[in-house]
Amino acid sequence: MPSALASPTRRAALAFIAAALAGAASANEAQLVAGLEGDHPAGYYRRAADLFRAGRRDEAVFVFYLGQLRYRTHLAARPDLPRDRDAAAFASLSEVVGRPVNEYAFGDIPALDRTLQAVLAYDAARPDAFTPPDRFPQASRSNREGMERFRAQIVAQQQSIRAQRVANGLTNRN
Repeated sequence: MPSALASPTRRAALAFIAAALAGAASANEAQLVAGLEGDHPAGYYRRAADLFRAGRRDEAVFVFYLGQLRYRTHLAARPDLPRDRDAAAFASLSEVVGRPVNEYAFGDIPALDRTLQAVLAYDAARPDAFTPPDRFPQASRSNREGMERFRAQIVAQQQSIRAQRVANGLTNRN
């Protein structure tokens, strides 16, 4: 006789709960970026900075990395843009907004890993309207793959990242 934990009814209930939780998280993520879809990706950086200043740091990490993914895709899709405009703005935003967000995010690698997975899932479910993947498939694919490699790298190097943070006087939250 199968155990209650392994029963088809129990598995179905757990699958339903997991789907409901994923839907709730997805709805929250959609609220975080409401009004940004279809706009220039610099808006994600402004939103991330606002969230970070308001103490909503985990949400800021999500918005920042979604913005980074979309900004990188925008730049890769449009290589003829003047380097002193969008590329320069990206570099500046990555430093000004990215530095404090990353300092916070790298203090909890498992949470950062989950956030990067959520960013990739959100981007797949709600494709970028500013740089649509169907119009720029190579740029979209290569930047998504780059974020996945980045995610795998930080997970693989978790212990050395933690040690380096301690050496630099930064805290690890997990």
